[in-house]
Amino acid sequence: MSNTMKKLFAVLMISGMGLGLAACETAEGFGEDVEDAGEAIQEEAN
Repeated sequence: MSNTMKKLFAVLMISGMGLGLAACETAEGFGEDVEDAGEAIQEEAN
């Protein structure tokens, strides 16, 4: 992977994380979303 591609990938990843946290508005909200997702996966696995 070229250096330019690595930089672009890093910028996109950071932007994606920022948008994800902004959508949850708070770290607590993000934690609740992750917990809900984990519970849904567990229910499907059982």
